[in-house]
Amino acid sequence: MGARSSIGGSSATGTRIRFSADPMPTGICPICVEECPILCEISKSALRGRECLYPRSDLFGKSVIASNKYYGIDWADLQLMSELRAEATYPEEFRDEDKAIFERVKIGVEVGRKHRIKLRVPVIIAGLGSTTVAKNNWEHLASGAAISGTIMTVGENVCGVDPESIISNGKVQKSPEMEFRIKTFRDWWDGEYGDIVVQTNVEDQRLGVDVYVITKLEVNGIERKWGQGAKAIGGEIRVKDLQRAIELKRRGYVVLPDPEDPGVQEAWKMGAIESFERHSRIGMPTIESFCEDVDKLREQGAKIVSLKMGQYRPAVIAWAMKAASEAKVDYVTFDGQGGGTGMSPWPMMLEMGTPTLYMLALVIKAARILDKKGKYVPDIFIAGGIINETQILKAMALSGFPDKDRPYVIGASVAKPALTAAMKAKYFAKLAKEGTLSKIAPEFTQIYGDKLETIFAVAGDLKNRYGDKWSQIPAGGIGIYSYFVDRIGTGLKQLLAGMRKFDIKLVKRTDVAALTERAAKLFEIPLIEDLDKDVFEKILKS
Repeated sequence: MGARSSIGGSSATGTRIRFSADPMPTGICPICVEECPILCEISKSALRGRECLYPRSDLFGKSVIASNKYYGIDWADLQLMSELRAEATYPEEFRDEDKAIFERVKIGVEVGRKHRIKLRVPVIIAGLGSTTVAKNNWEHLASGAAISGTIMTVGENVCGVDPESIISNGKVQKSPEMEFRIKTFRDWWDGEYGDIVVQTNVEDQRLGVDVYVITKLEVNGIERKWGQGAKAIGGEIRVKDLQRAIELKRRGYVVLPDPEDPGVQEAWKMGAIESFERHSRIGMPTIESFCEDVDKLREQGAKIVSLKMGQYRPAVIAWAMKAASEAKVDYVTFDGQGGGTGMSPWPMMLEMGTPTLYMLALVIKAARILDKKGKYVPDIFIAGGIINETQILKAMALSGFPDKDRPYVIGASVAKPALTAAMKAKYFAKLAKEGTLSKIAPEFTQIYGDKLETIFAVAGDLKNRYGDKWSQIPAGGIGIYSYFVDRIGTGLKQLLAGMRKFDIKLVKRTDVAALTERAAKLFEIPLIEDLDKDVFEKILKS
């Protein structure tokens, strides 16, 4: 089956068609009648115009979005390979049946060039910035990352959008929102595993956000942003207050429609305009300017510098890898197609850019070329539709070469899954405290009860670790810990034990095979029926 978009509307944009049994290839009904009350993409566009380019505006701040297009290949086209033979790569400490159990498998990784950040799990939380859904869930996200021992990235535009920010001569002097975001993480951080990194785009650089967080808030890491998997243009949010929109425009942001235009203000009063779009400017980097920028960040005190790369065309992926190599950044996050926090253009999420698996293949190829030339290769995280341990392990294994002591890809970066885990855990905990969980989710409570101690399987673990303080952990933070450490972490350990790789750094390309010709061609790995061909008969004939 080739690449195919969903037709007939989308739950993301709140559109559908009347005759779903026989839609046209373009996604419209074969017959259109004037009296039809159903909003298809065309009819909603006739009423709401550009709003239809975005996910449902009424759910902005309460939802996260993921593309639902099939790109001709997915993670299921790859299969992890299990191993049995004792001569496989067993570290000395695991060459004992009583010691070679999956709970003892090492899944921690380290990121960074000189300043190393230890991670308990090979998954970090991507930049979640000024969008409302991030702000509403921050204490849950930050605490969850901290207790999980991983990186929490503060996303773009936080200082610029903070209504309480003090900005003097075009530079931010104080931002209570930024201070809150960093403090929330550090309140639960053990100081050993994970860290907080602040992402900066063009607007943030103009405001001097990097200098502010490095010098005044003692942040170790800065991430420069060159896009994200949801879109290749600047970051966007929806603003539902006229005065707020005017304030953001006066702070230097692009706000559409122009909130200072009298005609727009009249339309706002009439109710024809319900919200404004706040846009960030696009970056225009060169390799030379980027290298200078990274050097300057380090001079200012940044111990970790990373790059967030979006879903651009293959040549740009190569260019970004070269830039990251020459600038010697600590790590790069390559974000493929495609999810967002509610204000990414829906057509762009579906129909533009390099999907995650294709991007992964190109990134691995670029890393290999640079490495063979003796060039520096930064650590790499892959993002874009990754939600579980099998996908993380496949990405890492595909980048593991026999002559390297660990894979080029050292983990995954997630945003939507972290938000989903936080929001769902927060919601269920709220219902449990109110005593209404049994009414809303009767099947769940019949099995797991309706108290915090019983609905969270990790309650005992956290209680042992934090004592009575465990109950102060925000419920969404418990949800992220459960998802990252208990689910993904345990799943990785089981898979790695099944592969007889008792340290995640030992995974190689030989630990994964292709189930389709396309996957075999894309990643230059054998189909499963061709795997081990050279040794299969040799074993039997020896």
